[in-house]
Amino acid sequence: MIAAALRKLELDAIPVATPTGRLVGASGLLLESAGCPLYTGQRCQIETVSGEWLDAQVVGFREKLSYLMPFKKATGLTTGARVLPCAEKASLQIGPSWLGRMVNGLGEPIDDLGRLGGEHILETHPPKVHPLRKKPVSEPLDVGVRAINGMLTLGKGQRVGLMAGSGVGKSVLLGLITRQTVADVVVVGLIGERGREVREFVELSLGKDGLSKAVLVIAPADESPLMRIMATELCHSIAAHFRDQGKNVLLLVDSLTRYAMARREMALALGEPPATKGYPPSVFSALPQLVESAGNGENEQGSMSAIYTVLAEGDDQQDPVVDTARAILDGHIVLTRELAERGHYPAIDIAASISRCMAQVVGKPHLHAARALKSMLARHERVRDLIPLGAYVPGADPVTDKAVSLNPRIEDFLCQGTHEAAPLGPCIAQLEELMA
Repeated sequence: MIAAALRKLELDAIPVATPTGRLVGASGLLLESAGCPLYTGQRCQIETVSGEWLDAQVVGFREKLSYLMPFKKATGLTTGARVLPCAEKASLQIGPSWLGRMVNGLGEPIDDLGRLGGEHILETHPPKVHPLRKKPVSEPLDVGVRAINGMLTLGKGQRVGLMAGSGVGKSVLLGLITRQTVADVVVVGLIGERGREVREFVELSLGKDGLSKAVLVIAPADESPLMRIMATELCHSIAAHFRDQGKNVLLLVDSLTRYAMARREMALALGEPPATKGYPPSVFSALPQLVESAGNGENEQGSMSAIYTVLAEGDDQQDPVVDTARAILDGHIVLTRELAERGHYPAIDIAASISRCMAQVVGKPHLHAARALKSMLARHERVRDLIPLGAYVPGADPVTDKAVSLNPRIEDFLCQGTHEAAPLGPCIAQLEELMA
């Protein structure tokens, strides 16, 4: 009797029919399926002419049509191809074995070092922390960059943007921060960037020691918009997991603009009308949701600091993504082409940059010295063009004279080599001595 009952249960578990849809359209990034009800976010497989199966995800629907977007380049598709809804995929398991590894937007390893595993389930979407329970920013974060440590001090749990046009040094500065920052775990998202930069970042920016405490999530520019979106959200989920385990985590995303562009591609393909410079409204609602998942956890948890690179197209600091990022982040560090062309590295424009949490994490002498140096820079900027012409006459204004005489030492303080270490303590002492 028991054996018969077990056999009946086994037979009942076998589906009588497999629900199957059919491909009825393919336009640009979107594929259209009909004949099978699908829900948004569901994974599907689409049959190609070669008999292989293409993975895709449901991103929208209209009446009886479901809109799918493939994870990889779609080739070999025909009208009427079978569309099979996938069973629920097993959750990703995460643990310390992820450190030193590289994965794609689906959490699959791409470094040929074997399978990944762990003892904890990784959330599909970045978790949210209740604003009233979020631990405030109260400790300084040592990023090893003198201009930032001294003038734009960051705090553990702060979220900041590196904003600049193309070719000004965002990625190089990000690599310097990656090597020098004092953190237990570093999570790096290389989103929509050149594929050449991936290996260079691993070997030149991270190095063997840096890689041992890092997790890299990679979605180069030739990946689909869906993969770039998933990779960005995955690196936030990974960082949040290690934060919740009590670690001090540094999240680096290069770049936030490529995430916004991927969102734009998907929204426009779905028929959403463009608003500002081609960006649909949904992009500007998705950015705060992503950024708010970073930051500190609850009091007994660790910290999660985040640094995003933001591309200012045409060096336009009023670019819609730049302007949105400036409003939702806890500070912005602006890199200018003018400083880069003068050989000033890192090309940080101190006057245009700000750290909104600096006053919470530094002492009064440090804050006073930083404000004094900023004032000296502003004074020198007024007469900088007059000095080579011989039109500046000392003696008219003692404060301006002091700014001119101090400028070479200030420039030396703000400049730094790509492999030069600048710990927080010595930076503060050097700044206070300079402004004494």
